[in-house]
Amino acid sequence: MGCRRVLSHHLLLLFIALSAIDANLEGDALYALRRSVNDPENVLQSWDPTLVDPCTWFHVTCDADNRVTRLDLGNAKLSGKLVAELGKLERLQYLELYMNNLTGPIPAELGQLKSLVSLDLYHNSLTGSIPSSLSNLSSLKFLRLNGNKLTGRIPRELTKLGNLKIFDVSSNDLCGTIPTAGAFSKFTEESFVNNSRLEGPELMGFVRYDVGGCK
Repeated sequence: MGCRRVLSHHLLLLFIALSAIDANLEGDALYALRRSVNDPENVLQSWDPTLVDPCTWFHVTCDADNRVTRLDLGNAKLSGKLVAELGKLERLQYLELYMNNLTGPIPAELGQLKSLVSLDLYHNSLTGSIPSSLSNLSSLKFLRLNGNKLTGRIPRELTKLGNLKIFDVSSNDLCGTIPTAGAFSKFTEESFVNNSRLEGPELMGFVRYDVGGCK
């Protein structure tokens, strides 16, 4: 009995230690975002890297295991760039960074967020292309990237996102044709308006997806 009790105690300590490591990694990832953005309203003031985990920080929600599941920073007057470290938030379900003044590209590492349900980056000033890695987000239901300065094609790989309910890339500078396969068969024109170089919808067998001159 004594050996079992000692073993159970050691396993508990190991679990606590591993949980602390996860929490510290996630805290480091979020703090990388804080360092990358300007925060004139001090909404990130509580993001103290010396704390054991980020679950006490404002605008951060965690689950029972102290793993980050939500980041709510919509309309927070943030400017600056997104960081690749956000891809380390393995249990993140909601990434809400809409209506700020974020610039630069959407990190391809966001495609590692396998638990993500909602990615809301609309009404910022993001540039570059839509990462094809977002097609790895099999749980994704809401993808709103409208009102940015995104260029390039809509990745054909996104059509395999079977759970996608809302997709909005309107008011960008996208080009090429609009995919119509998979989940994209149910999206209306409103999802794509105000992209003057975007053609479509794609007519299988008539309009080539890989038309030249689209960057």
